[in-house]
Amino acid sequence: MKASKVAYKPVGLALGAVSGMIAGAAFKQVWKIVEGEGGAPSATDERSWPQILVAAAIQGAIFAVVKAAVDRSGAVATRHVTGTWPG
Repeated sequence: MKASKVAYKPVGLALGAVSGMIAGAAFKQVWKIVEGEGGAPSATDERSWPQILVAAAIQGAIFAVVKAAVDRSGAVATRHVTGTWPG
């Protein structure tokens, strides 16, 4: 196993947690714009199917973009430190 890959493992775990927090906060802000007052629906809320599915789609898209951006930044930082890509 390459040293850069080993070095990236704990960094990747920490970045995963950070990206989840960032994505959650971003989703809350976006949902306020979409829906106005009130929190985002969960799958078991008594709201309409379209509302729940739209919320899930927005949340998933935000999470994927934030995770990709944070993971990519961590990989670039690891390359700067170790000199090799952590793949």
